[in-house]
Amino acid sequence: MVDATTNGSSSSNVVLITGAAGWLGGILASELLSDPKTPNVKLILADIVEPKAPKGAQHALTFKADLTNPESISTLYDTEFGTPDTVYCFHGIMSRGSEDNFDLGLKVNIDSIRYMLEAARQRKTASGELIKFIFTSSLAVYGGPLPHVVDIHTIATPEGAYGMGKLSSELLVNEYSRRGFVDGRILRLPTIVVRPGVPSAATSAFISGIIREPLHGVEAICPVGDGFDSPELELAAWVASPEITIQNFVIAKHIPKEKFLPHTRVAYLPGFTTTVREELEALATVAGKDALKLVTFKDDPTNRRIVSSWPARFDNEYPLSLGFVVDQGGMVPIVQRFKDAVEAGLA
Repeated sequence: MVDATTNGSSSSNVVLITGAAGWLGGILASELLSDPKTPNVKLILADIVEPKAPKGAQHALTFKADLTNPESISTLYDTEFGTPDTVYCFHGIMSRGSEDNFDLGLKVNIDSIRYMLEAARQRKTASGELIKFIFTSSLAVYGGPLPHVVDIHTIATPEGAYGMGKLSSELLVNEYSRRGFVDGRILRLPTIVVRPGVPSAATSAFISGIIREPLHGVEAICPVGDGFDSPELELAAWVASPEITIQNFVIAKHIPKEKFLPHTRVAYLPGFTTTVREELEALATVAGKDALKLVTFKDDPTNRRIVSSWPARFDNEYPLSLGFVVDQGGMVPIVQRFKDAVEAGLA
């Protein structure tokens, strides 16, 4: 454990982030430092590997923790900072990983979330309020016949182990909220593009990879289609940029619970529809057609089946009514921002 704090006393604005060694958790930790609505934030950061405290953090604790162990989880709620006011529950086994290792997916994506909720249930914040429990879910909860445009009333019927695990934990967060144990907020994330770093075990990882790798000058594998003329490249996905996603994570913390529908704490985050072909066209627009030479096609039917089972068009009305924000301008500005970050050594 690393203690980067100068003051060990407990106070409000204590935020616990699990999965904090991942890139989303790390960026969120940094973003909270500059959130005017979370002044003097104290961060408790935990993951299966010890996270790094964000640059400039005056109050941060970092833990290497087994998040499938209830005793390990309890220690995160009982640090010198006191009980967290807000929990961002980000950890999990990604889509292809949980499909390939079903038992591990159950353990991490369901059991550990229940342990996190139980720990929150047993505690109140310093001001006597319920802990805000922000759970990141996924579009993988959807499957089967779907309307052309999904809205907040569309029933979730997952067709994969990852979506099943996420939906199971959504139901737990809803029930713990209904019973007054926690103040839950469930965020169904779009596919986030462009993800920095190394490829993840997510089935959708290629959606970032076909942009990220060429901009780094290395080969990318596209598991959809067998060439640029393949009709499979019309496969559509619901996406959002990392910048907008992180902004929405912070917004989620400040939404009054009364704004959610009375029967559910679920909200899918706003996004937009793009296709694999449109991604490649944006890459060519930003980086030139030579960048496309670094994309190699190796069609993977399993990958295509899983990704194509996810909806690609949503009605943004409900999440926008809650105060969330959405990307503007499609893929080209997102690819341009990532190219600029690569050139600056930031991605």
